[in-house]
Formats: sequence, structure tokens, C-alpha cells
Amino acid sequence: MKIAVTYDNGQIFQHFGRTENFKVYTVEGGKVISSEVVSSNGIGHGALAGVLKELGAEVLICGGIGGGAQTAIEHAGIKLLGGCSGDCDSAVEAYLSGTLAYNPDVKCDHHSHGEGHSCNHGEEGHTCGHKCH
Repeated sequence: MKIAVTYDNGQIFQHFGRTENFKVYTVEGGKVISSEVVSSNGIGHGALAGVLKELGAEVLICGGIGGGAQTAIEHAGIKLLGGCSGDCDSAVEAYLSGTLAYNPDVKCDHHSHGEGHSCNHGEEGHTCGHKCH
């Protein structure tokens, strides 16, 4: 099995559509046997599902992810575990042990991530580029 995680300097990157790298883990017998960081080649949003499918990913662990990308991931037959944060390696270990905390209703419904950053996330505020739920 292969597990892909949106990756930024060891941490789960929080905006799927803008991820520049995935860390891809190969798992056998419930244990990680290898991992590598792979570039997304500048492809963004829903098109990343094709990148993941080419990599053979069966599971995606990520932070925020928009509806279009969620649909593309679903159509690619990849299990989505969104709303995650923290260390990539720890998240994969938690997934393998059945203890990964994720949000099955993750949403990232904004489209402006420049200096004027705008996101609609209610009471919590928003620290995007870093956390979309």
C-alpha cells in the first residue's frame, strides 16, 4: 500500500491544492518500509489527484482540501483523510495504528491565498497556508 501526505519541511502542508511536495510511504504488513518526497511538478488542485494516482497512492493524508479536489480524489479511488496537521511521519504511524485524528467533513472553500488572504472559517479565524478545516 502507498500513503501520500502533503509535505512541507516534515509537516503536513495545510492547503492541498497548493502543495509542492508529497511524502509517499510504501507500507507492507502494516509497517513503513520506505518513503520518499516527490514533487507535484507545479500541478495544483484537482489535477493533483492524477499525480497521486500515478504514484500509486491509495490513501491521502492532508490538511485542508476544497470540494473539487475532494471529488477528484474520490474519483481516483483514493481514501481521503483531511483536516490533519503536525508531523508527517507521526501521522502515518497514527493511521497505521488506527489512531489518526482527521476530519471527515474537511472543507477549504476559499480561493484567495495572496497577501490579502481571504477565507471564511467563522469563529476560529483562519491561519491558511497552514490549516483549513
